[in-house]
Amino acid sequence: MFNKILIANRGEIACRVIRTARRMGIKTVAVYSDADARAPHARIADESVRLGPPPASESYLNPELILDACRATGAEAVHPGYGFLSERESFARALEEAGIAFIGPPPNAIAAMGDKIESKKIARGAGVNVVPGWLDDIATTDEAVKIAHDIGFPVMMKASAGGGGKGMRLAWSEQDVREGFESVKREGLSSFGDDRVFIEKFIEQPRHIEIQVLGDKHGTILYLGERECSIQRRHQKVVEEAPSPFVTPEMRRAMGEQAVALARAVGYYSAGTVELIVSGADRTGESFYFLEMNTRLQVEHPVTEEVTGLDLVEQMIRVAAGEKLGFGQDDIRLDGWSVETRVYAEDPYRHFLPSTGRLVRYRAPRETRGEEVVVRVDDGVFEGGEVSMFYDPMIAKLVTWGPSREAAIDAQVDALDAFEIDGIGHNVDFLSALMQHPRYRSGDITTGFIAEEYPEGCEGAPADAQLVEDLAANAAMIDSVREARAAAISDQLNGPVEPPTDHIVRISGDEIRVHMEPFEGGVLATVNGAEPREMIGRWTPGQRLLTVTIADRRRTVRIARAGRSWVLTTRGRSHRVQVLDPHVAELSVHMIEKAPPDLSRLLLAPMPGLVTRLDVKQGDKVEPGQPVAVMEAMKMENVLRAPKAATVKATPVKAGDSVAVDQVIVEFE
Repeated sequence: MFNKILIANRGEIACRVIRTARRMGIKTVAVYSDADARAPHARIADESVRLGPPPASESYLNPELILDACRATGAEAVHPGYGFLSERESFARALEEAGIAFIGPPPNAIAAMGDKIESKKIARGAGVNVVPGWLDDIATTDEAVKIAHDIGFPVMMKASAGGGGKGMRLAWSEQDVREGFESVKREGLSSFGDDRVFIEKFIEQPRHIEIQVLGDKHGTILYLGERECSIQRRHQKVVEEAPSPFVTPEMRRAMGEQAVALARAVGYYSAGTVELIVSGADRTGESFYFLEMNTRLQVEHPVTEEVTGLDLVEQMIRVAAGEKLGFGQDDIRLDGWSVETRVYAEDPYRHFLPSTGRLVRYRAPRETRGEEVVVRVDDGVFEGGEVSMFYDPMIAKLVTWGPSREAAIDAQVDALDAFEIDGIGHNVDFLSALMQHPRYRSGDITTGFIAEEYPEGCEGAPADAQLVEDLAANAAMIDSVREARAAAISDQLNGPVEPPTDHIVRISGDEIRVHMEPFEGGVLATVNGAEPREMIGRWTPGQRLLTVTIADRRRTVRIARAGRSWVLTTRGRSHRVQVLDPHVAELSVHMIEKAPPDLSRLLLAPMPGLVTRLDVKQGDKVEPGQPVAVMEAMKMENVLRAPKAATVKATPVKAGDSVAVDQVIVEFE
């Protein structure tokens, strides 16, 4: 067994590998860029080595710097995590030549599966179902248009070396191909150094299912069940679960056996994932097709760990050290259900635009591991740290386990309520809304779920009448405490004013009357004249999270102050709440609201990023939906379009400029 390993990665996956290595008694070396000098992974490792400036190309993506760090620290092996150098054949070979073990598959397997075009040819030869398409290189847009017509729309254009949702465009028409082909080539070149593109048939009503495989160097290759990864946005996974609510035991066996056959065809060992696309319209389970093989650990590996009881990182380390797996296919059992949600720095209330900046406040849910529920948080950020524009916007992965799918999902909703994140936009409300969505809970999902159910972005989860009443009571209790503290201030003019016991609460368009009677440990709340209810729980000014038990319901609410209102967030939605004395409520209806500024003549930067292209100049006339600029943020291209027919008055920025969120890109007359 190794004495010391280096983790050639950052963030939550680096922390994840360090935890397992420490449990195994193995010393660890972290590497970091200047942007990550104070990051958790650099602090918790036994040693840490600076690589270079923040851009990944000058730090985490430079194999020579990783090799130098290995030599300097005496690391005997390297775990690459996912992303960065994890699927670069040349890096694995360089480590091999330097006498350093690569905690991953053999270089030839990485090469064979890393090229999406060649991998499909190998899969076809191994007897694996492959999506119909054109697997040779495509040079020009005109050629791409002809191929797309021959295959039949809709088609998917993919960068050969792409992954993680980058370098992919869905085309429903010739115009989509002409608009997207060059963009796919550019994304492939900028993110993966390879601008080759292939085109394949897009499977309608698709489900994204993947099979986890694990092999050793002694010829044993196993499949560890499947993961359902259909909840995606822009081809980026958002929610994963194991097992899949769609897959039958017969489908699982057929998929698993094909995945093992493919792994065996390339001499695979270590952990890997065979990704499949399945037609949701076919309940026979026969219409599944090979997409790609990821020759690394997947982001969503924790859900497989929770249902199998295996530590995949530990298994990878043991395999790299030459050990046998020590168990067979018949030993693999799937116990219960596990769900993972990805907490991203993106704003679902602004069409999921990336959000960068400082984590002014960060509190994750408390981890628990019991017989009825497991709550696990894999993260690599810290309060006061920065979510940088240079790297992936993931903040954390929330993983829950329960004896049933419903229990695992309910545990997600409860745990998401306990997140405290300030300073940047985040998708916690959206994830909670997903977990509560009737269609998701039924298991009737496809990769189009988010686009179909949230076409205009997320407005938060709907709140039923009971939740609105409970929030009104919470708000009245919070405001009573605030007023009681104000009344206790000494030397007040005319003496202290006793806080009122009656309140008018305005929330979600409703006006609710709440009467409060405090007692030791809580309050007795009467809502709209109904029977009084005990609210067990306390709040102190400044407390951000309040958990209250009302009757048989347990409510966890995040609390923020916004001017004279409260913002209460729970169950996937933020509610702006006003708590007023009855006489003030009567007078407040006469207050005039301030009109918002007119921004219709401005095209604003929807996120921080780099303007890579400006397609208009002063005096140009534009039509609705016409592309006017292209921005790059989080390594993704975003096309900015004209909101209406207009004439360009000014272009305050130019191509190559870095812009802040809401900065003016184009002004129209």
